Amino acid sequence: MILHTLISYEVLRLVWWLLLGVLLVGFAVMDGFDLGAGMLLPFAGRNDLERRVIINSVGPVWEGNQVWLILGGGAIFAAWPQLYAVSFSGFYIAMFAILVALILRPVAFKFRGKRDEPAWRARWDWALFIGGFVPALIFGVAMGNVLRGVPFRFNPDMHIFYDGTFFGLLNPFALLCGLVSVAMLAMHGAAWLQLKTQGPVAQRARAYGSVAAAATIVLYALAGFALWKFVDGFRVTSALPADGPSNPLLKTVEVHSSAWFANYEAHPWLYVVPGLGLAGALVALLGLRMRAELMTFVASALSIAGIILSVGVSMFPFILPSTIDPRASLTVFDSSSSHLTLFIMLVVTAIFIPIIVAYTSWVYAVLRGKVDAAAISEDRGHAY
Repeated sequence: MILHTLISYEVLRLVWWLLLGVLLVGFAVMDGFDLGAGMLLPFAGRNDLERRVIINSVGPVWEGNQVWLILGGGAIFAAWPQLYAVSFSGFYIAMFAILVALILRPVAFKFRGKRDEPAWRARWDWALFIGGFVPALIFGVAMGNVLRGVPFRFNPDMHIFYDGTFFGLLNPFALLCGLVSVAMLAMHGAAWLQLKTQGPVAQRARAYGSVAAAATIVLYALAGFALWKFVDGFRVTSALPADGPSNPLLKTVEVHSSAWFANYEAHPWLYVVPGLGLAGALVALLGLRMRAELMTFVASALSIAGIILSVGVSMFPFILPSTIDPRASLTVFDSSSSHLTLFIMLVVTAIFIPIIVAYTSWVYAVLRGKVDAAAISEDRGHAY
């Protein structure tokens, strides 16, 4: 098979680095609003009917939204196997906690309505809260640790060893990033509830969403300051061939206090990316106060995109630095799968991503409009 030679190894690596960012943003935007709605469920809904309205606003779509999580995990596994190995072994307990929380969601959706007892339904409401809060927090903590670097190394046979502990991941900077993630997704959930509900639920969503949007702005700016002032970055000090072998140990790396801002200094236009994170949250805040439903949701989604993409822009070409052996740090150009594998995956992605987008668009078009509380109260056989 010679078709893969039409696209260079360097281009394929860059394309898959960009696609990884797209998939992460897709997951955060599409699944983020139902995680955020889950976090707001015990607060925006004050009685059983109001909480059923919130649940039914996300119930028909949350499973489809998780396709983006599967795509992201699959892309990491196939395109960046070493990144997958370090992440899913070093972050094993954290990943397990996320899976437990995510499993709670479908169980809560199905079992909440099995009994009419208030205590029974309240317990499942808090299960939905946990199913939204825990993944949001841990994904943010993981992102903070990626920026700080992770304690892993290679032996001469290229076996990966992770020398950290779970509690070592719970450092102040990572926890701050976790709070950014929680605030960001709570803002997005509120934007969704404003779009899909009405009456007291939408009113409370606007109130809580305004607080979350303001918190997103403050916490993200604080995280940026902490990254500049207290977190060391990494930079490559030797040749790093863009089409070289996937062997991280062939380069030299040094730790430098301002390395994560070097890309912005070299290309000032890149400040548009973190600026989008701040501006989007600010517009979402204004949209919540003005009751501009669609504008708020779009602005919230753009804020999420800016915040997540700013991590990739800051770290490029690194995708996972090592704190105990900087030379072992993984970069875009030395930790990917083979040229042929990346090409085959790109062909498959080019076929299936448009299908997924088209199907998702059709589903949301069919389900457009607000959730009707009266219809839910009358339809006990089909509504959640």
